[in-house]
Amino acid sequence: MTDTLLEVRDLRVSFDVYGGEVEAVRGVSFEVREGEAVAIVGESGSGKSVTAQAIMRLIPTPPGRFKSGSVLFEGRDLLRLSEKEMQRVRGNRIGMIFQDPMSALNPTMPIGMQIMESLILHRRMKRSAAKERAIELLELVGISNPEARIRQYPHQLSGGMRQRVVIAIALACNPSLIIADEPTTALDVTIQAQVLQFMKELQRTTNTSIILITHDLGIVADLCDRVFVMYAGRIVEAGDKRDIFRNPQHPYTRGLLKSLPRLDQPKNEPLVPIYGTPPDMMLPPGCAFRSRCDKAMRICELEDPDWTVVGETQRVRCWLQAAGAGVAAVAGGEEERP
Repeated sequence: MTDTLLEVRDLRVSFDVYGGEVEAVRGVSFEVREGEAVAIVGESGSGKSVTAQAIMRLIPTPPGRFKSGSVLFEGRDLLRLSEKEMQRVRGNRIGMIFQDPMSALNPTMPIGMQIMESLILHRRMKRSAAKERAIELLELVGISNPEARIRQYPHQLSGGMRQRVVIAIALACNPSLIIADEPTTALDVTIQAQVLQFMKELQRTTNTSIILITHDLGIVADLCDRVFVMYAGRIVEAGDKRDIFRNPQHPYTRGLLKSLPRLDQPKNEPLVPIYGTPPDMMLPPGCAFRSRCDKAMRICELEDPDWTVVGETQRVRCWLQAAGAGVAAVAGGEEERP
């Protein structure tokens, strides 16, 4: 698992709105290796889904635009491809599981035809062969009686079944990378566990790489190898799953973990929320998390921190971990917090 399949470098995506420019993704860089599952985590509005849509070139332009960066997939920069070339990548080499299966599926087409569509387009299959493959995929994702189901429409299926159909569509052409954007948000706990088990089995048997976009750290602990924590359009901490969960370095990562219920937590101990609200994305200079951080210093208001390596696999964007942070904290003092 050493070869890099996807490499995102300094990706910046902005949207032009009435009030000015909103930079939704601000210099995001990460890589995904072959056969690896990585997670991009953060609360709503942190830029996770925009990052995924940027990789797939699904950002509407205008109002969106790619300001800089590159997305290297199998040696090609997806941001430099023509739309026709990109259509050969979507659904073929990269599959995407969308957050809301009801809006991702076409309500006017039987689900079987929606699975067959990419097989006919990308694999040049005949209709009969594509139908057999669609039945096989529905059976693979755990839908009973697939021969009858392929004739049904999305509204005739439960939420869990619709999500499985979306997964089947993403898997149809055996892509080397799957981007799963909140794949279990609308599912109950039982179906959620089944979908996650299926994704783990898929990764093990086909060596498919997975980018999981979620705010559910329990899913991350179960499925992923590495974690990228996003806040206000920027990755603020990155590392192996064990390092992030055992020794979080960024105050935001610590806040996410403290707000989760734990089995080893005393019964009467309350959960600790992250106070405040996500920032306006027309950001002033400085650390975007400073207004919600109880350890903010004067320098946090003036400059955005760069990466600090804190372990063999772990790195963080936080002035508290930078060289000389203790001196800055004393100089800043309690009264100098923004």
